[in-house]
Amino acid sequence: MKWYPAPGKLNLFLHVLGRREDGYHLLQTVFRLIERGDRIGIERRADGELRRVQADPRIDAERDLCLRAARLLREYARSRLARSNSFGADIGLQKLLPIGGGLGGGSSDAATVLLVLNRLWGVNLPRDELRALGARLGADVPLFLFGESALGEGIGERLTALPLAPAWYLVLVPQVSVSTKETFADAALTRNSKPLKIPPFFSGQGKNDLEAVVTARYPEVAAHLAWLKQRRADARMTGSGACVFAEFSHEHEARALQSQLPETMQGFVTRSLERHPLHDWAE
Repeated sequence: MKWYPAPGKLNLFLHVLGRREDGYHLLQTVFRLIERGDRIGIERRADGELRRVQADPRIDAERDLCLRAARLLREYARSRLARSNSFGADIGLQKLLPIGGGLGGGSSDAATVLLVLNRLWGVNLPRDELRALGARLGADVPLFLFGESALGEGIGERLTALPLAPAWYLVLVPQVSVSTKETFADAALTRNSKPLKIPPFFSGQGKNDLEAVVTARYPEVAAHLAWLKQRRADARMTGSGACVFAEFSHEHEARALQSQLPETMQGFVTRSLERHPLHDWAE
């Protein structure tokens, strides 16, 4: 079995601009790909069967986005290519990104499965078609298929490539899993932020509108963010949490602050990615 990267992401800011009649929220955010990520093992099968191997025991089969992505692509490919027995694979997952941490792990896992099986199965869908397919699995999946740091608008589906200066990040990982659905449903959520004019985008611009809701609901997130903000004023939460982060120009700066973490807190240092490692697997 060969293993493939599924990098994480950070939201450098996240503004909630409003809500549509269908309940979806209008957003503006900057997505930044990071080197830290999960690993996906894939081996093609000739019998058309999809099997989970070396699966993460915390994720049941029905919620496994890797398996769901493979099934979705198989269904789509069978309808297009009129072949029924060649779309099989063994799929493994090594989870390094926290579940419910706001780093996009599940979405990235699904995107990597789509990118790899699209090639191994000879389906060869273009990138835009893969992105449309990925959107059926989750709002962040198209980002990882887009494969570059980007300005996200609309409900997150409108992506515009956004060149950003290289950076290093200290990411703290509170030991809680935050419910994105419950956070967006909270009556206390600000839903009328003003959009930023981008480009250009400068580090530290904007804020994360979900922070106040999440820190009120999850004391562990509040404590981690407070510790980081005392040392880096522009620290913030990514996505709907739980992870919080601070940006640095140099690795040694991030590692110096990491070394000061109290024993009750966990975190890691990672650097930015200009492009997804599998970016060129789709046209």
